[in-house]
Amino acid sequence: MYLRYIFTPNMKYLRLLLFPFSLIYGLVVSIRNWMYDAGAFKSTKFNLPVIVVGNLDVGGAGKSPMTEYLIRLFKDQYKIATLSRGYGRKTQGFLLANTPADAEKVGDEPAQFKNKFPTVTVAVCEKRVEGIEQLNNKYRPVILDDAFQHRALKPGFSILLFDYGRLTEPRLMLPAGNLREPFSGRERADVIVISKCPVTLADEEIALIKNHIKPFKHQHLFFTSISYLAFHNMDNATVYYTIDEHTTVFLLTGIANATPLLSHLKKLTTSIHHHKYPDHHQFTLKNISKLADDFATCTSQKKIVITTEKDAQRLGEQTLLPAVKKLPVLILPIGISFLNDGRQQFDNLVTEYVRQY
Repeated sequence: MYLRYIFTPNMKYLRLLLFPFSLIYGLVVSIRNWMYDAGAFKSTKFNLPVIVVGNLDVGGAGKSPMTEYLIRLFKDQYKIATLSRGYGRKTQGFLLANTPADAEKVGDEPAQFKNKFPTVTVAVCEKRVEGIEQLNNKYRPVILDDAFQHRALKPGFSILLFDYGRLTEPRLMLPAGNLREPFSGRERADVIVISKCPVTLADEEIALIKNHIKPFKHQHLFFTSISYLAFHNMDNATVYYTIDEHTTVFLLTGIANATPLLSHLKKLTTSIHHHKYPDHHQFTLKNISKLADDFATCTSQKKIVITTEKDAQRLGEQTLLPAVKKLPVLILPIGISFLNDGRQQFDNLVTEYVRQY
């Protein structure tokens, strides 16, 4: 693995031009973090177990699968709640998700949580402190998705994710790079997880990654890979479908990083047509019509449309669903698997924290 933090010849010139703005942004964020650390800015701590899942950079590092893992870990033992910002929703303020959840009201990821775990309380609120207060101290633990940079809240346990496929990227702040805050911010985490790793991760590479991340003495480092689960249809029913070399796949995504999914599908078939949109993209009838036209003109005898769980929440909106259901759409859920027998240790760390309350 090539682990150096330099400008590469292939780096876009635009990012080089934006580098001065990254320095300014990094300075502002560093001062803000220092003000919170010094107590000049208020950071609220609650007398209940609050678990934060987050990452340092923009884009998908596997926060939603980790949040779902925690939900499964605790939902049968405790009365739990999840709290998210609700990115992309058309509402504001504190809101509880109903069943079935509407992505327009609560955002795609909270809708996914509620639709998969209907008995779990799923809430959204831009201000996480206010959100926890609105939950009225009824829930233990409260799991916050993507709140590592929300310094107004002081969590009891923080899980920080790094995408294995992006470890070699230069550690540059926005807008030239992808970091939301300096790499030193990782010190606030209790656990660091390298996500989306190959299943066969060699010991030599693990050692390189440890040297790259340089976890602090109080931190535990884990490695996880993606587990691809059984297909579902838009009605959330399990569908048994086999993709082989004769299958043409029309992949529809509006997520931050579709590379792992593409790599997985390329192991099964070489015929993939990727309809790619930005993260949290609000699909339109025009998008679906384009997909339908491409699908109709394909002469393959075996063809299918595949999308992600998060995208399916937005595709299920009332204005789109009739058009979507005219296509053979399969949803590919994902989970996480811990490498090197790390699952038990991880579970013990998190559950012991919750038991303290």
